[in-house]
Amino acid sequence: MDYAFLGVVAAVLLGSITSLWTARVQATHRLSLDNLWVLVQWYLTMMLGFAMIYMILQANGHTVFTPSASSASGDRLSLFGDSLYLSGMTLLSVGYGDVTPIGVGRWIAIAEALLGYIMPAVIVTRTVFDWDHR
Repeated sequence: MDYAFLGVVAAVLLGSITSLWTARVQATHRLSLDNLWVLVQWYLTMMLGFAMIYMILQANGHTVFTPSASSASGDRLSLFGDSLYLSGMTLLSVGYGDVTPIGVGRWIAIAEALLGYIMPAVIVTRTVFDWDHR
């Protein structure tokens, strides 16, 4: 059941990524709040989606990160908190603190970090192309 949910999460993440290329943002200025809102929504979707991936894998016995020292052992809420923290740190920054990816989690973190760095450039590029087409 958890692995089926993992597939759903992956499909939502893929849909979110592809929506940046297919959706049309109607704006009258080069820099618009619409584009900023699209970027914020994308980051939230990616952060929550990757957190769910980390959490599902960790809960099913795959060691993908080292839990924080303050986490309660076996508590799903603590596991989600650590997963969300790991996802946020991976997507939005360069370093890790008390929760670090290990094993296959390192490869997942690389993919997430790559998306975190590429997507602002995609928004800027789309804004410029949309402006040129008007």
